[in-house]
Amino acid sequence: MHRVVVLALDGVYPFELGIPKRIFGSAGRRYEVLTCTADGGPVRSDADFTISVEHGPEALSTADTVVIPPYDLTEVTTELPQPVADALALIRPGTRIVSICTGAFVLAAAGLLDGRPATTHWCLVEPFRRMFPNVLLDPDVLFVDDGDVLTSAGAASGVDVCLHIVRSDHGSEVANQVARRCVVPPWRDGGQAQYIEQPVPEPSELGTAPTRDWAAANLHLPLTLADLAEHARMSGRTFARRFRNEVGLSPGRWLIQQRIARARHLLESTDLPIEEIAAQVGFATAASLRQHLHTAIGVAPLAYRRTFRAGA
Repeated sequence: MHRVVVLALDGVYPFELGIPKRIFGSAGRRYEVLTCTADGGPVRSDADFTISVEHGPEALSTADTVVIPPYDLTEVTTELPQPVADALALIRPGTRIVSICTGAFVLAAAGLLDGRPATTHWCLVEPFRRMFPNVLLDPDVLFVDDGDVLTSAGAASGVDVCLHIVRSDHGSEVANQVARRCVVPPWRDGGQAQYIEQPVPEPSELGTAPTRDWAAANLHLPLTLADLAEHARMSGRTFARRFRNEVGLSPGRWLIQQRIARARHLLESTDLPIEEIAAQVGFATAASLRQHLHTAIGVAPLAYRRTFRAGA
């Protein structure tokens, strides 16, 4: 059984602390989830209670995956407290390490993100960049998968990254079952940009959600910006602006993401030929599907199918 060890730091956020157990614990008996602290003692939460755990830092040496939830950044520093540094030193080489929100500050302070892509909560971008200029920070995404190190944005993006891990380990069918049990979407569209504070639209303004639903149901069509704007009964410029404000992506990039997501699902769950999948999701040719899939996740359709059908 794959062991996930969650490191609760002083000032830990209770909601995010519970995400790994909720997601991985809903995947049947595929994962074992343990919670530890840096010294084995209770830790203060950012709520009005403390948290006691059964395990000390030695649990980290047994982990296949380590998750570091966010904690209160009252004192922002590039130096780790010695107990935390000592605890991280117990993690075996090759262990998968995951941060949620401010947990990225811990990984960065430990030097684990130097020269690597990463993300954190959008409102902490400036202090993070100032403190850790060697990290390739991407503030626009919900999470970054860089192989053995994954970082995610604020709060519920911890759900996104944990579901992504389940999908990577066991295929989309298992991840979708977990999502249904937890009453969350299997994946969310767009990035953090849609959650950054924006001026509130006028009440008379219509959103783009109905058009997004329509487009997602008609991916096999050669949809254009003009088609989307016409469906929304807006000008192309107005639609593109409102779409980006709501989703955090341009309509064209969003359409490609939807087509890739649908293609991945079909590759994982069916034996359809690549040409048929390309046609169903709106790519003109199988070659176009191969190019877009390789750009998005770095593998060809057949290689992706072999990996995830085997996982499922």
